[in-house]
Amino acid sequence: MFQVWLATNSISPAYISLDRSLKAICDKYGDAGDVAFEAKKKQSFTFRKPKPLSIKGVYQSLVKIATTQGQGSNEVKQRIVDRLLQDARGGEESRFIVRTLCQRLRIGAVKTTMLVALSRAFLLSRPGEADFPLQSAPELSKLKREELAEVWGKAEEIVKACFARHPNYNDLIPVLLQIGVTEELLVCCGLTLHIPLRPMLGSITRDLSEMLTKLQGRDFACEFKYDGQRAQVHCDEKANVSIFSRHLDLVTDKYPDLVELVPKIRSEGVSSFIMDGELVAVDRGTGELKKYQALTNRARKDVDIGSITIDVCLFSFDLMYLNGQPLLDRPFRERRKLLRTLFTEVPHHFTWVKSLDATSVDSEAVLDFFKSAIESKCEGIMVKILDNLRDVPYADYAPEQPQPLKLSEKLSTPNSKPKLKQKSKNGTAVSGEEGKIKSRRKPLLATYEPDKRLDSWLKVKKDYNSSFDTLDLIPIAGWHGQGRKAKWWSPILLAVPNEETGMFEAVCKCISGFTDAFCQANKQFYDNGDESGEPKNVRFQKPSYIEYNGPGPDVWFEPQEVWEVAFADITLSPTYTAAIGLVSDERGLSLRFPRFLKKREDKGIEEASTNEFLAGLWRKQEAKAVTERDSKAAGEEEAGEV
Repeated sequence: MFQVWLATNSISPAYISLDRSLKAICDKYGDAGDVAFEAKKKQSFTFRKPKPLSIKGVYQSLVKIATTQGQGSNEVKQRIVDRLLQDARGGEESRFIVRTLCQRLRIGAVKTTMLVALSRAFLLSRPGEADFPLQSAPELSKLKREELAEVWGKAEEIVKACFARHPNYNDLIPVLLQIGVTEELLVCCGLTLHIPLRPMLGSITRDLSEMLTKLQGRDFACEFKYDGQRAQVHCDEKANVSIFSRHLDLVTDKYPDLVELVPKIRSEGVSSFIMDGELVAVDRGTGELKKYQALTNRARKDVDIGSITIDVCLFSFDLMYLNGQPLLDRPFRERRKLLRTLFTEVPHHFTWVKSLDATSVDSEAVLDFFKSAIESKCEGIMVKILDNLRDVPYADYAPEQPQPLKLSEKLSTPNSKPKLKQKSKNGTAVSGEEGKIKSRRKPLLATYEPDKRLDSWLKVKKDYNSSFDTLDLIPIAGWHGQGRKAKWWSPILLAVPNEETGMFEAVCKCISGFTDAFCQANKQFYDNGDESGEPKNVRFQKPSYIEYNGPGPDVWFEPQEVWEVAFADITLSPTYTAAIGLVSDERGLSLRFPRFLKKREDKGIEEASTNEFLAGLWRKQEAKAVTERDSKAAGEEEAGEV
């Protein structure tokens, strides 16, 4: 277990804030690990005999650093760090001790990598006292590539689904040691009060027209997309409340007013629940919505109710857990009915998102609703499928369709275990008659799918434009500018993450959209030493986690920011490696005329546009081009006949 935490560059889940304490002692200049490596090589002796480091010992030292508080705590932490570095044998151990302290390990072990590794490890091995079934390595070696991928894929989806519902290795690994990778894992280590599940996310659409086309023939709900902070609210039968952010950070202390309110919104018969919603700054007297920036003016901790000057209202839109029973597998229409029936609205404090139920033929009503959202200072609308459809093939982990839950029936934990549906060669899940359906259309699930971005939830925002797409990209390198921009970084190399490998795949250079003020601030942030005399947030050699085949930049950036970038279209490229293997085995994808729009302060690099998302945009672009060519050819043919 200690190995897993250390390899994933952390010592605790996001909702337990131990990692933040480590950041406080991180040397912010350059690669501190490389500095430690060079210093250790030059060290000739120490005043005490080094004690060999162990994984468990290093982990326990990190936890002690994170939990030590009070008077003299800084000295205690410093002594622990000194001891770790003194005990490190050689430059390599010193390098990784310091990188671990700085949370910049750089070994590519992202969350997906670790979950895949765990699933395969427990398919092939088990501790001596366990008796769960294993896969035979010799037998697996005889399987075809597609058959082997199916075996691995089933196990990976179970482990990923479990971690999305209960993101804590301390709980997941002990259960794996007992029962291995089975469907029971989702029951034994499933949804739990006061442990956040990873939120479901919405896919981006260019405009209302594309949204209506995608959802043709389906019932859906349009909801205001408020300009606030995503909040996951937990409340147990003892009225204990926990509030988590979109990134699973515990933010309960920031909202004591909400903590006081939440137990009071339960109607009779509701003991515990997990609710999803948006916290929005409001004028308590008029109910007028304020911009997101107003929320940033609230203190982050030790907030006293009497000192609050920025009031908030919780606009709830989903219910994932009720009275001890997970509701993830229930259709959205049913979850929403429970939410609006079993909870009490408190004007300007707690309410439900404004919504409109519609179908694709209700385009005028949807347009009016979208305009209303913009006029109400919202970012746009969210559009969500209301019901599961039997004729839509499921993909990945797909629970059985549950029977409707009557409001009058007693809620209890279901005895039936979720079943996995097999996957076909093209990745589409199949089961029974559904297996006969051959369609590349993505499944539209009305269930709540933690940590997934599906087309069953669509975002339509006011700043999207049908003439171009935007991508959330990660800056990874820069070149010295020319002329007036010689003292700044210009152009900037941008990349998309590959969730399967943990690599960053270069997609384009960007030189457009930057103001002088931005360029100056960017140079100070990614400082090669020119600004402060010491390098900061940069490297001078290409990191192993970067995939790029073009001419080398002047400096490499530490991947830590997300930039929103507009572009004209997507092209195949021999230089850029983004999505290579997904659209071509030899060429990646690049962007024509990329233009910087803004930093995405609300996003971490794990939420940037992925290589798979980019490949999906390219396929849409190519399909549209084919359609336009066919239409043009048909028009010319008709004209010739005339």
